[in-house]
Amino acid sequence: MCCATAEPVTERFAPSPTGPLHLGHAFSALTGFDAARAAGGRFLLRIEDIDRARARPEWEAGISEDLAWLGLRWETPVLRQSDRLPAYRDALLGLWRRGLLYSCSCTRRDIEAAASAPQEGAEPVHGPDGLVYPGTCRGRWPGPDTQDSPPEDMALRLSMPEALAALGERAERLGFRELGAGPGGETGEIRVPPRALRDTCGDIVLARRGLGTSYHLSVVLDDAAQGVTHVTRGEDLFGATQIHVLLQALLGLPVPRYRHHRLIRDAAGRRLAKRDDARAIRLYREEGLSPADIRRMTGLPAAP
Repeated sequence: MCCATAEPVTERFAPSPTGPLHLGHAFSALTGFDAARAAGGRFLLRIEDIDRARARPEWEAGISEDLAWLGLRWETPVLRQSDRLPAYRDALLGLWRRGLLYSCSCTRRDIEAAASAPQEGAEPVHGPDGLVYPGTCRGRWPGPDTQDSPPEDMALRLSMPEALAALGERAERLGFRELGAGPGGETGEIRVPPRALRDTCGDIVLARRGLGTSYHLSVVLDDAAQGVTHVTRGEDLFGATQIHVLLQALLGLPVPRYRHHRLIRDAAGRRLAKRDDARAIRLYREEGLSPADIRRMTGLPAAP
């Protein structure tokens, strides 16, 4: 397993402009910013706006205002995923022509129905993307042997068996360096066994219908394009990292070091979401709190 170690350290914060930033976002952004500053490195802001139906200019403006108020500074121009669609299409085309993708017409309801059908007493398996896809569409639709490019009116899934076969012996060496900790306390050198990818991830979506990409594909391509060496994010994304390491190997991309951190939760122990407007940074600003107050509320040390 290999990790990117080139200097300078480059951290990034990559929110989606689909709602207000809350305390959890502030904790993650400040953690990455502090790490970059301590290493004398770079800090980047990336706007993950591929979901054009939900992204709003006012939310993007609010993100910049909140982060600046917290004391964060970042390089410009800011990268927006909506400007990167050609890069995502090129990567998908390459994977398609290698026979690693297939078209899928299944809806969420179709997947739930297939997963709940009797499977010799087996319980449905949940992975980083929810229910593990049962492979219903594998082989159902024309592939690269008859279509030079993938259809645009269906989702595209990565065939996990074909992907692992394409890596050959390298599949046994997949892994990453964890500088923080996963939800089970995982830290240090983390292996990504092929069996785990097959059984707990399955054939993941790399391009959603109407979007032209997915979180998994865009995040690994964007991190590589921006020279990101360290990825700071919540422990809820720890399971997705094994998918990202696989894609980095398939696409010949460097593997950053990862720092997964604890989640900020509400009084009931639930992780914060954008629906938690009561914990929105803009409301704390309006109430007269200071950036130092936000640091104390999230358990971060005072700014140096």
